[in-house]
Amino acid sequence: MGDEAAVFGASGFTGGWVKDYCAAFGATAVTESASAIIDTLEAAGPRPRVVTRQAGDRAVLVEYGEIEFDLTLNFFALAAHAALAEHAVSGVVESAPGFRSLLVTYDPHLTSASELVNALSVVHRDIDPSAGMTLPSRLIHLPIAFDDEQTRAAIARYGNSIRDDAPNCEGGNNVDYIARYNGLADREEVYEALLATEQWTGFIGFFPGLPFMFPLDPREVAFVPKYNPTRTWTAEGAVGIGGPCWAIYPVESAGGYQLVGRTIPIYDIEERNEVFRGNPLLLRAGDRVRFHRVEEAELLELFGDVRSDRYRYRIEESPFDVAEYLNWLPSIEDDARERLERCEAAAATTPVP
Repeated sequence: MGDEAAVFGASGFTGGWVKDYCAAFGATAVTESASAIIDTLEAAGPRPRVVTRQAGDRAVLVEYGEIEFDLTLNFFALAAHAALAEHAVSGVVESAPGFRSLLVTYDPHLTSASELVNALSVVHRDIDPSAGMTLPSRLIHLPIAFDDEQTRAAIARYGNSIRDDAPNCEGGNNVDYIARYNGLADREEVYEALLATEQWTGFIGFFPGLPFMFPLDPREVAFVPKYNPTRTWTAEGAVGIGGPCWAIYPVESAGGYQLVGRTIPIYDIEERNEVFRGNPLLLRAGDRVRFHRVEEAELLELFGDVRSDRYRYRIEESPFDVAEYLNWLPSIEDDARERLERCEAAAATTPVP
């Protein structure tokens, strides 16, 4: 068990729960000073601080900036991801972006961690979000039906079998709670916030093809806690929000995001529509999603059209101009701050699930 304790320490997990875990299985000690950090590049100009950690014997985890909700950190992570894809680095197998991180796997027979860190440092120094940087991106248009039957069924099942006193499920929906938590007048304001701006896909994960999306217009940002405990069932295509993040459920699954409605399939391992042939995932990191409202009857028809390969997804190749976006943000800063303050005031008086 001594070796297991060393592994925990080398991973940077040296909190009290690790000590308790190791002690329960006979570990003798956890080294407080152990660290997985193998390189640090301090912030300079528009470049955030970059910390690189060893992640096993075939990967490094690169973290950008501080632990905070800042879309510019995601832009930086995706720029590094794109640079690695465009200019192959010897020994790199693949890279996988998170919100403010990048996992880079490599072949230790072809390169070492130190050589990889040196190559990544060159990549990072060449990235300047303020100097005409563009990111590979597509604009994908998706229909959404709000407060649909499947969404109501998931909420009802939760109340009947798990928790009948959840404040987020009063009235048989989650939307009223989202409105209350964010200081919005009613459900329509919640819907309008989702429809009013493009949703930026920061990363893909958890379930195959599940997009974690963030409003590009900070005046339309919403925030809400997740279910406690989670649901045992959510319909395919359900659209929900947890924290500041919107997501689309690619398959039937458990889930904890507050639900607002449903869209068409974004994942199909059977490749029943041309958009999924060769890749069962519709979305990828850096894509933007623009929702448009439809009635539930139309959405159900579209599901059938997708499955029978009659539906054609509307996808526009549209590189994202980061510098233009950053230059635009100050023009709406006052309105965004006012919206945030209203949300925070409402959240302070709203019960948490």
